[in-house]
Amino acid sequence: MPRFLIERDIPGASGLTETQLAEIAEKSIAAMESLGVPYRWITSYVAGDKVYCVHEADDEDAIREHARRGGFPATVVSVVANEFGPHTARLRV
Repeated sequence: MPRFLIERDIPGASGLTETQLAEIAEKSIAAMESLGVPYRWITSYVAGDKVYCVHEADDEDAIREHARRGGFPATVVSVVANEFGPHTARLRV
């Protein structure tokens, strides 16, 4: 299943409380379950006035429908082409 990076513009996002984040998570889960298609929320990050989410779905339409049902924006939706990090580096001798 393709992985997507979703950028959500949410003014004041970095000031959201744990309770508010939990409420958003509950809405997200309910929206996922209502879709009736394969869908997986991996994680989300809050930075400034944005929330960045990593989800897996069959297509961008499912991502956007999840956002619509959850009542939160999906400002930019991008397919993740690849992933890398320290674990992918080769030691050079």
